[in-house]
Parts: sequence; structure tokens; C-alpha cells
Amino acid sequence: MTGTVIALEKVSCTLGGRQILDQVDLRVREGDLYAVIGPNGGGKTTLLRVILGLLPVSAGTVRVLGKPPREARSRVGYVPQFRTFDFQYPISVEEMVLSGRLGHIPGPLKRFSPEDHAAARTALERTGILHLSGRPIRSLSGGEQQRAIIARALVGDPALLILDEPMVYVDIPTEDQLFDLLDALTEKMTILLVTHDIGAISTHVNRIACLNQRIYTHDSDEITEEMLTAAYHCPVDLIAHGVPHRVFRDHERGDK
Repeated sequence: MTGTVIALEKVSCTLGGRQILDQVDLRVREGDLYAVIGPNGGGKTTLLRVILGLLPVSAGTVRVLGKPPREARSRVGYVPQFRTFDFQYPISVEEMVLSGRLGHIPGPLKRFSPEDHAAARTALERTGILHLSGRPIRSLSGGEQQRAIIARALVGDPALLILDEPMVYVDIPTEDQLFDLLDALTEKMTILLVTHDIGAISTHVNRIACLNQRIYTHDSDEITEEMLTAAYHCPVDLIAHGVPHRVFRDHERGDK
């Protein structure tokens, strides 16, 4: 698959007089599991809001599935940050997932059809939690709750799935399982995720970029020292997994 799903060209965004995104170029292709990493406050969530059509840009162009972002929303699934959900709300897992169908039901009186319930069951099955459908959402573990949030985003059968910090509050084994899930989903959709945690990036990710107002990428699956240094504005040492030692370069420190 080679079609372009997300295309940003020279995009800038200013909020409250502060430049958040500066001349950002980004191209995400069909079937990508694309990760954008960068420090807190570097513009990652703003980038997602621009792609979702929730924020205007001050310069540049944005196309999602070949259309302006607002026109593509019905084909985009969104998983916001974990902490934005109230898991104490007294609903079942299936009820939470079904709520993701509300935007697909016309008219002011929203009633779920048999097709909506079938879509919810399919989403629960794809995320491996169909057996939990009747459980209260508050009774699930953190990893199970994250799967439920993803199922809610999948229930509309999106062509593009966007995730904001999806691995926060989950342990390493659960993180691995979630990346296995996302990798499997790329058979049917394109996935874009953002995270501040470099350690959360999996080998399943096939393309990666660093963002800190500007975007830095080599259009590959490799995080390079140059990308990180440019994005984090400080010298960076990379650890190679499986190598028994690491070598630190001498460099000037600002706190000498």
C-alpha cells in the first residue's frame, strides 16, 4: 500500500501568541504504523488536533485521506490520552465501546441498531476483550481499559487510527501486547501515534519522526542521534539493545 493518508506541508500553528508548530512537513502512508516522539510541550497533541481538524493552522496545508481534516472525520478513529476518561462512570465495557458509534447515527434521538451492536462486538473481538463486554469498565486493569478505549475508536471502522500517548499507565508486558495489536490492525488501517517516551517505541513501528515545534525525520524506522539532538536541544546518547556496553562521548554540559 503506497497511498498518502496524512499530508502536512509547511504547517505552522500559533496558540495564545506562541508558536507551537513551525513549518511542519509530514507524510503518512497507507499501512504505516507511524510514531511521532518528542518532549512534553513540543507540540505533539497540537499536531494531532490539527490533523483531526480541531485546530486551525496559521500557515500551510493539511490533507487527511485526500480531504480537509473536518471532511475526513467519519473515517478517523481517535484514542485520546488515557487520563481524559472517567473510568469510574457506571457503564459496561460494551456500553463504552458503543458510545463510539454515536457520531454515525443520524438525528437527535440516538438509538443503537443491531448493526451498531454487531460493530461493537467486532471491535471488542479485534482488541481481545469480547469476554469482558459485560464487565463494569471500572473493574478492568489498566491494560484492559486501554484496549477498551482502542475498541471504542475502532467501532466506526476507521481507515486511520490516531493515538495520543497510548502506552501511559501500562506495564511493559501489556505495552508489548498493545503493540502486537496495533501491528495486526495495520492490515486494515493506517496508525499514527505520539508519545514523549522514547522507550515506548516498538520494533513494530515502521516509520518515526521527532517533533519539537519543528519535525525531524529520516523517513525511516530508525531513531538517529541527530534526530534526537535536534528535537530535544541537548546531546543524546543512544543505547543499543543487546549490546553489553555503551560508550559516552565527551560533551560540554550546561551545568558546569
